[in-house]
Amino acid sequence: MPKKYQRHIKGMPKKYQRHIKGMPQTYQRQTKIMYQREHFQLKETIVTILADRAEWIDIAKAEINASRLVIENYISAHPFFKATLESYAPDENAPLLIQRMIRAGNTFGIGPMSAVAGTIAEAAVMKMKEAGAVFALVDNGGDMAIYNTGSEPTVVGVYAGTGGVQNTGFLIEPADAILGICTSSGTVGPSVSFGIADAAIIFSKNVSLGDAAATALGNALKESGAANIEKALLVVSGIDGIDGAVLIQGGDTGFIGKVPRLVKANVDYDIITKG
Repeated sequence: MPKKYQRHIKGMPKKYQRHIKGMPQTYQRQTKIMYQREHFQLKETIVTILADRAEWIDIAKAEINASRLVIENYISAHPFFKATLESYAPDENAPLLIQRMIRAGNTFGIGPMSAVAGTIAEAAVMKMKEAGAVFALVDNGGDMAIYNTGSEPTVVGVYAGTGGVQNTGFLIEPADAILGICTSSGTVGPSVSFGIADAAIIFSKNVSLGDAAATALGNALKESGAANIEKALLVVSGIDGIDGAVLIQGGDTGFIGKVPRLVKANVDYDIITKG
């Protein structure tokens, strides 16, 4: 792997380890400010929504419903869109939401449904942003879109089952752009994965692309070990739009690209978005 990419195998690198006393739980910023928070389910879509005002949550729920309707209508007319695990032919007449999913999946030679959760999350946060939200977060089963133009960073916890990474989070600094933090796992949760990663995490400002990339990265890890983690990370290295990636399996962790600083965090299993 090229030296320009950050990586560390065999445990978490010391430069990412930093204990902060009283670290808030997942999604809470490093202040005493508490956000409006709601667990919301619409059919198969199960999300956690956070915002600085309750009205933004209602906007997010409406957009999730609208996005699902677009996807469901397209699947009704094109059943192969949902069924395929391989690239899907571009459709210039499809709704923009559908086109984003197709482009994301095709980047990695996998089906467009690999990007469905991230696409829905990003659409909801975009609507919250357009409505005036200062802080907006939608976690769609581990595929997250976050927008934060406040003055404080956000800590996003990492849950990788019983693997070597415990009570750790990423420190996400405020920014003007929506950031996607997308995760796939072959050992945790109900996601379809053909690999053995405890957590394959992607950072991207294109949340659809990040979701598909996380799936592809998780699929690429077939065997444990540092060398295999390094090889699997090549799947997403050099891809335009991918800021960084983290791959966790057992006691081994690999990094490439630009990854937010890791900090100690109180990762509360009870508030993780899950069915």
